[in-house]
Amino acid sequence: MNRLIDDNYDATDISVGTLKERPKILSSRMRTPDGTILESKNRHDYVTHTDANGKEYMLDGGFDYVRCSANGDEEMLTVTSDDSHGLIREVVKWGTYGKDGDEPLRYVTIAGLNPYHLRAILDTQQWNMRPALYKVMQDEVKYRDEQFNGTLNTESKGKAS
Repeated sequence: MNRLIDDNYDATDISVGTLKERPKILSSRMRTPDGTILESKNRHDYVTHTDANGKEYMLDGGFDYVRCSANGDEEMLTVTSDDSHGLIREVVKWGTYGKDGDEPLRYVTIAGLNPYHLRAILDTQQWNMRPALYKVMQDEVKYRDEQFNGTLNTESKGKAS
């Protein structure tokens, strides 16, 4: 049995005569009873897992919607734009091929990006990313400025994280 949790096709929700922007999905994850975490990274990234209890679990939709199994014993770990930046920065990931683009794809949390990589993403990828993710990156710069009084760690200059 599947259930549709949310979809982000329509940015507005009409309630009590007002228009309200729907929260944007930033990370679509689920924990199964045996502790396995399923993560759907894009719209048609259909992932499955047969749990230690013998049940099949699935997750699909990435940033666009959440479609998942409904066994009743899974834990949804979906993060949206309504969540705190503290949670968002520790969960939401950015895919990187390294500074020169010649490394295998790996995913790094926003908190794990070094300041130079974060700035390079904001400077060069604005037109290639979802607006909600771009805002998360901008919020991360503000967060680091507030936390470190405008002095970010620059020890790893030039190294993509």
